[in-house]
Amino acid sequence: MQSFGKPRILIIGCGDIGLRVAKQLAKGCRVYALTSQKTRFQELRAVGAIPILGDLDKPDSLWRLSGLAETVIHLAPPQNTGHRDCRTRNLLRILAQGSDTVRRLIYVSTTGVYGDHKGARVSEITPVNPQSERAKRRVDAEDSLRLWAPAHGVVLTILRVPGIYAADRLPVERIQARTPALIAVEDAYSNHIQSDDLARLVCAAVYHGKPQRVINACDGGETKMGDYFDQVADAFGMDRPPRLPGEDLQKIVSPMLWSFMRESRRVTNQRLSELKTPLRYPSVAAFLKTISKNP
Repeated sequence: MQSFGKPRILIIGCGDIGLRVAKQLAKGCRVYALTSQKTRFQELRAVGAIPILGDLDKPDSLWRLSGLAETVIHLAPPQNTGHRDCRTRNLLRILAQGSDTVRRLIYVSTTGVYGDHKGARVSEITPVNPQSERAKRRVDAEDSLRLWAPAHGVVLTILRVPGIYAADRLPVERIQARTPALIAVEDAYSNHIQSDDLARLVCAAVYHGKPQRVINACDGGETKMGDYFDQVADAFGMDRPPRLPGEDLQKIVSPMLWSFMRESRRVTNQRLSELKTPLRYPSVAAFLKTISKNP
């Protein structure tokens, strides 16, 4: 396709973060965005992206992606069941047909691949130890990409991302519902990144990502989950959530929520400096100061 001299970038999985990334990159690049819904075309065009119709669950619908762009930003999550990420495998099969067009691929994974470390620090060299099916699918995606990229001369950057937050992505409803948190002695460390900061890091990886590199895209904070809820409650002038022992809490929350609450790790971010993009919000507390209703 004609690129009019601009670098061509394809975004796979253009949700909230993808839209933020597309808006930034469209200023200097020709940005394509894969979507399975025609109803999203207008929204994608509004941020400067060119919509491409296709569904990662339907490989025959992906033919338009072959040879389309030099850089691919893969933000799509795996399907909801199984231990393999079939969506990533479908994507790689079609990209391999593009006559070596792709030169760089950025994959946004999750820090969930590390599993539970009982509060210990983990870094990019810590072996993965996924304990949920969701995390196992992410490890499968990473493994597939790490095999595929060097075989096709592609520079691969994997960004492992923790809990994403923004003004409209805070646990306000959870706090309003009085959903309990764990008592302090049993509480787990949680890790965070603000959504605009994450979008900026993804864009930075397009230009500064080192070959076959894993980077923890987090703020490096060491806040326990219950304390995080308390910070949000204080910022909005709400009552702090009650606390319960894990034995009692497990009985009243969903299995998925419990799987998040029982894994504890402190994710370090020393490699983040490689992307040459300082965080605007180095902590949740720094962000909450900008929106607090209870100064």
